[in-house]
Amino acid sequence: MKVEQFEDPYLGVAWGELGARVLSSGNQVAVTLGYPAEGAHGELAEKLGEFLGASVELDLRFQPPPGRGSSRVKHIIAVASGKGGVGKSTTAVNLALALAREGAKVGLLDADIYGPSQGMMLGVPEGRRPEVREEKFFEPIKAHGIQAMSMSFLVDENTPMVWRGPMVSGALQQLLNQSLWDDLDYLMVDMPPGTGDIQLTLSQRVPVSGAVIVTTPQDIALLDARKGIEMFRKVDIPVLGVVENMSAFRCPKCGEISSIFGEGGGSRIAAETGAPLLAELPLDIAIREQADGGQPTVAQDPDGDIGLCYRDAARHMAARLWGLGAAEDESALEISVVDD
Repeated sequence: MKVEQFEDPYLGVAWGELGARVLSSGNQVAVTLGYPAEGAHGELAEKLGEFLGASVELDLRFQPPPGRGSSRVKHIIAVASGKGGVGKSTTAVNLALALAREGAKVGLLDADIYGPSQGMMLGVPEGRRPEVREEKFFEPIKAHGIQAMSMSFLVDENTPMVWRGPMVSGALQQLLNQSLWDDLDYLMVDMPPGTGDIQLTLSQRVPVSGAVIVTTPQDIALLDARKGIEMFRKVDIPVLGVVENMSAFRCPKCGEISSIFGEGGGSRIAAETGAPLLAELPLDIAIREQADGGQPTVAQDPDGDIGLCYRDAARHMAARLWGLGAAEDESALEISVVDD
């Protein structure tokens, strides 16, 4: 057995086919993957050792695949939902923090112009403003190891944004293009709910690499999530996966598990659309309290059960993006011979 033949646990495809760089000498193996996976180092080393039939010392490295973005941002990933109230912003910030914890350079753009919330979730003090360079560029604010920009950094949080569609679209492009992102592997974009102006602007004018859809198990949320998936597909943006929030509630006193909002909705929509189910996150008051307190779950408890769930979802999402790029490269190399 060769290391290149080892199947990636998220993609089910051999590392060699995916383009992973492998160096090995004896029981020492260095592998460069197209997704960050520091948190899975021990598990990967164990599985690789079982595959090879001998224990290995694994040197795990990360090199993001070629991106569609600019020199400052390799990959832009939209985190979206068909409706509000499903925990999209909480998911976006925790996925961003999870990617950073796994070894990537990450930014977070709060594209919910009407209701920006990432400033509070990241614990950025009210009134803190980004530094301005050359009178038009913003220095993203750093918090918990990631770079962030939000309309909440530019206006008073109590000021309502009474803007029409074109103004909102312009504000999004300004936040994206006039922010001095520092060599990001991934820029997570927290989208507003729905399929309106912001979504169309992002999909048509910004080189988005992929999207993540957030839903809850209830039927009305799943209906709207399907619409979101179809919107991204119509503009040729791959859906990297589905995150199901509030999947179940565990009673802290008796331990009984209740599916308050239904059961299995995320897995159903994933199966119907062909997008992987990245995570089923519980209905847990700690997730809400930590985000409201400016210490999202992955920042406050990265090795707890929920923190590890977010980190696994982030690895799976980034692996999916790597796999899609590898598939495109393979199809581009195909040669057809036609007899005239």
